[in-house]
Amino acid sequence: MELFSFYNVENLFLPDPKPVHKLDPTKSGLRSWDEKRYKNKLFKISHVFQLMKEENGVLPFMIGLSEVSGRKVLEDLVEMDPFHSEYGIVHYNSMDERKVDVAMLYDKNKVEVIDSETITFFFEISNKNTGNYDTTRDVLFSKIKYKGEIINVFIAHLPSKREKDINKPKRAFILNEIRQRILKIVDDDKEHVILCGDFNENPDDENLVKILYDNDHEKVLMNPFQELFSARNYSTFHYKSGLLYDQIIMSRSLLDNKTLAFQEACIFNSEKISSRTRNFEGRPFRTYAGTRYLGGYSDHFPVFVRFSDLS
Repeated sequence: MELFSFYNVENLFLPDPKPVHKLDPTKSGLRSWDEKRYKNKLFKISHVFQLMKEENGVLPFMIGLSEVSGRKVLEDLVEMDPFHSEYGIVHYNSMDERKVDVAMLYDKNKVEVIDSETITFFFEISNKNTGNYDTTRDVLFSKIKYKGEIINVFIAHLPSKREKDINKPKRAFILNEIRQRILKIVDDDKEHVILCGDFNENPDDENLVKILYDNDHEKVLMNPFQELFSARNYSTFHYKSGLLYDQIIMSRSLLDNKTLAFQEACIFNSEKISSRTRNFEGRPFRTYAGTRYLGGYSDHFPVFVRFSDLS
């Protein structure tokens, strides 16, 4: 059995240098983000994967991450239990205004990275003749080899829903670009695809339904998180709304593949990483609520898919 996981880790930044003046803005944008809180955060994130291993018997052989700032935080993370420096890192700095990126960790004993690159998007700022562009987080693309099979992995963290969802056209544009690339890989190269991320949309939203089909309306991808969402399973929450923005979508070739065959999709919502407060029972135990430090894991639960290895 193998696991593939995705986790939005909520603002994994290096500790902020001490401000010269008390009210100076911090690099991270977080309040009092010091060495102690950073170390606690690293321990919490690594502990999530330790718990996942205890429940499933294995660590994920690949992990997509979002809201990480820079490579150093990833290097610090993979040195810890349960990774023991056995995991490689694929990461590029993006031009995101908050300096948060997506990344991939992979078991170096099982996975060979053949190629990787970022897919960068620039958007014109409307009604402003400034010559400036609005940038967002890159999509990370990696071509990997697992037991002789090629898998193309896309990791995304799409623009958020805010200000009456002004970013919806941007998400549609990015997903359409990824869709064109996936269709080429599936049709021309006949290779496997995994697309994971925090899409800032639920599985039944139009953009995420459209990406599953080719131009002839044939289904080329499957999203097992549709079923979880229909059954009211959520990975994150906004006020009273449960959301399943975190998803792992894959090519149909992984349904009955001998090397990796899809079994099931799961939200890892263990009680140990859930809120301790009665009002927020069943929700992720987050690091911050606004500016208030809670000391938790993340405001998202990780998600994963389980594969049987028939080889």
